[in-house]
Amino acid sequence: MLTQSRQARDLLSRISDLMSRSTRPASRPGPAPAPPPADALLNRSLEDSLSIPIRSAEGDPDCLQAQDRGQFLARQERWEDLSSAIREADDSRAAARCGLPLADLIAYGARADVVNATEHALAEQKDAGNRSLIRGLMAFEALRAEHRHDPYLTALVALAHIDIGWAWRSPGNAPAAPASSQRRCAAHFDRAAALLEPIAEDSKDSPFLKSAQCALFAGSTSGTLPVADAFGALIDLAPANHRHMRTLGTHMLPRCSGSYAALELEARRTAARTAQTWGAGGYTWVYFDAIAIDDQACARVDTRFFLDGLRDIVQANPSQEMINLLAAYCTVALRKGLGQNLQADVPRLKISEAASWLIRDHLNELHPLVWAHAEEGFDNSARIRSVSHFAARGHAGALQAIAGQFRDEIENGQTVAFSEQGLEFSPA
Repeated sequence: MLTQSRQARDLLSRISDLMSRSTRPASRPGPAPAPPPADALLNRSLEDSLSIPIRSAEGDPDCLQAQDRGQFLARQERWEDLSSAIREADDSRAAARCGLPLADLIAYGARADVVNATEHALAEQKDAGNRSLIRGLMAFEALRAEHRHDPYLTALVALAHIDIGWAWRSPGNAPAAPASSQRRCAAHFDRAAALLEPIAEDSKDSPFLKSAQCALFAGSTSGTLPVADAFGALIDLAPANHRHMRTLGTHMLPRCSGSYAALELEARRTAARTAQTWGAGGYTWVYFDAIAIDDQACARVDTRFFLDGLRDIVQANPSQEMINLLAAYCTVALRKGLGQNLQADVPRLKISEAASWLIRDHLNELHPLVWAHAEEGFDNSARIRSVSHFAARGHAGALQAIAGQFRDEIENGQTVAFSEQGLEFSPA
């Protein structure tokens, strides 16, 4: 018992030390009669100590181009061309450099005007009967009626309903949706389900259509086996898309459709079915978001398996998009829960230590938007009012997290420069 208490005290001491490192200035300020505010000093020291190329805050150009194409075709009402563009990208499994399927991006751009108009109206707390809330959807329903035998356009309209359902779930800046908004959310998910049911057969060989079917699970609590089987089929169709595995993991949590035993089982099954693509990484992807939001899942994860998968992911995809995602996860998203659950803190600490080799051995450019999303826990429903401000926050947080990995070098008077050739240290 005494040994366990000592181990607990040691662990809490280590947690406290690690958390203080993340908020501690990266270099010692010189003596001054009137020191500047702590935040200004921190920002100045980080900027002075780190040199790293910054990726444009606008995001992946491949993503933007695909979204713009979908938006243009929709605005021109070139529905046949839009359907063909989605179908061709879906059939070829084409993806942007960030890994997102081009079919999803084109479809997202095509419905962006409709969804954004609804979100804006909700943010302005417009009355539920306001026509701005339904005008765009009614136009989409009309196009679907004219092309009722086109599964891609049908799925597009269903996805718009799902997006708007999410918007109603937390309208405007409300922390939780009132009962009336929850009913509207459910109604949009019900309509999406009615649209997608007739094209279920078409979805068997299409990642885009299958992912639309799986998106319905967010609107209801379904049995563990149907959800696992549906996502398993989707992952088989698109094993390179890690987002499907991450979503499977969150659906396998007890708060959704699963259990901790089901989460572990599906993580191992996914690792086996995607071994040719990710090695052990399938296990890591399934647990990726689950352990960041659920302490019990974190306490139960096989840390060694997870870390083996992390290294396999980097070997399979060493792109800077991936390195930024993994580094931000280890240093920001995963560490948010430190100090709240002792059993979960042990795996959190072990996994977060992977940030050292990720940053030192693989990072050579900074992607601010990735780090900003990590601050939000990779919550897709987070409302972003200004992309530039959002990216600036990610930039500042990233510099702070990265500087923490080089605290000893910086405090010894060195600057750290990142490049494709590797790290370079030089006197300040």
